[in-house]
Amino acid sequence: MNVADERSMSCWLQDAPAIKAPPLQTDQTCDVVVIGSGIAGLSTAYELSRFGRSVIVIDRGKIGYGMTARTTAHLATELDDFYCELIRVRGEDEARIYYDSQVAAVNRIEAICREERLDADFARVDGFLFAAEESHRAGLEEEYQACCKIGVDIDWVDRAPVPGINTGRALRFSNQGRFHPTKYLAGLARAILARGGRLYADTAYVAHNETDDRVEISTEQGCVIRAGAAVFATNSPVNDKMTLHTKQVPDRTYVIAGLVPKASVPDALVWDTCDPYHYVRIQPLSESEDLIILGGEDHHTGEASDMDQRLANLQQWTRKRYPSFTTAKYRWSGQVMEPIDFMPFSGRNPGSRNTYVHTGDSGQGITNGVAASLTILPLIIGEDSRYAPVLDPSRKSLTSAASVGEFVRGQVGVVQNLAEHIGPSEVSSVDEIAVGEGAIMRQGATKLACYKADDGKMIRRSATCTHMGCVVHWNTFEKCWDCPCHGSHFAPNGQVLNGPALKALAET
Repeated sequence: MNVADERSMSCWLQDAPAIKAPPLQTDQTCDVVVIGSGIAGLSTAYELSRFGRSVIVIDRGKIGYGMTARTTAHLATELDDFYCELIRVRGEDEARIYYDSQVAAVNRIEAICREERLDADFARVDGFLFAAEESHRAGLEEEYQACCKIGVDIDWVDRAPVPGINTGRALRFSNQGRFHPTKYLAGLARAILARGGRLYADTAYVAHNETDDRVEISTEQGCVIRAGAAVFATNSPVNDKMTLHTKQVPDRTYVIAGLVPKASVPDALVWDTCDPYHYVRIQPLSESEDLIILGGEDHHTGEASDMDQRLANLQQWTRKRYPSFTTAKYRWSGQVMEPIDFMPFSGRNPGSRNTYVHTGDSGQGITNGVAASLTILPLIIGEDSRYAPVLDPSRKSLTSAASVGEFVRGQVGVVQNLAEHIGPSEVSSVDEIAVGEGAIMRQGATKLACYKADDGKMIRRSATCTHMGCVVHWNTFEKCWDCPCHGSHFAPNGQVLNGPALKALAET
């Protein structure tokens, strides 16, 4: 199981190409084992297979059905936390290298689509950032100046291509891109298999042991994979208890998509300056229709229960700005890991020699995931990696008010959550829980995660996350248990859907 087993379904999952991959049933050996089959995992496996390395990819669910299938697939080189903020934290030189990594990622996707003849609907489009409020216009000017300093391809336009309103002056970022993420992942999978790679679905990682020259991966089935190196490319890192989890926080983000007449919405990437911001693109469907895709309304994972209102807000926002949109055909959510200093963690795992990790994508999941493959590949094959010093998972950086605020947000949330163990119940009786819903109920000194199934049967599990002991919260939209501390998700019966947790919620 993975997040594809949560309730909502994205437009990408609706028509995702099948990727044939059996569960692992015997011990295996390879040069590199990759844990996670999203954009970072499959991109890394692809690059390694091109260099003649034998590669195995495992995933706890279907291949290519994780968080990448819940993205909106903006191929953007603009930083959603803004380059002016990144420069404050890391300086112009490192901000320039990060920008270069994003350009390289979009270029690499385009090249792979061409070389492998992938029909992933890749297209170059421009991106536009506009001020949501008059008071935000000074921030646009500051971002423009910051981008000019580090060589970003940027200019001013009179307005962003938003048909329903006059946005006023906006920033244009040329040569961005868009594609169909699950079609792209399926293409990568086929290319990996053609080069002798092995893919195993429904194969959950449970532990690893690293020696001087190899890494052994233990799986839930009991099978062991022995490799020269391991790459952990899961949404929230499953190989790490603490180090990286103190440097990022999990956020839920929401998406709607609806049919619009062909060309009624310009083919561009559009973002505003709200906090959380809105992000828009289209997906071409036919000669008469496109799909407009709009995201936003983010919140810290596990800390909201008003998802229907958030989705309604997205529809209202879209109708005002894109009059051809009427109603949402798709509604879904995803999870992003927000790093404290605005850049992902890609490279050698802290304290390891042959273990590598990628996490902390923020809103740049696709480009950061591909950039991770371009960062980790040279480290594994023994070449220089231009991006590795900047994206190093071991880096320490807390030099701006915004980055310190992100760090405090994460750590205060953990402390507050742990205190919930001694707090009151959400309900005093299972009779208060509606069919198809869950709630936290106290039983003596412990808290239980109680779910009432459609047949009225109660499923009771410990409410303690098996990763670090935080209290899980019921997600009324996805019908799962979310851990606010580090981003684990559990099915109503307690089974793990998303790490870093490795074990199911305990039965009671």
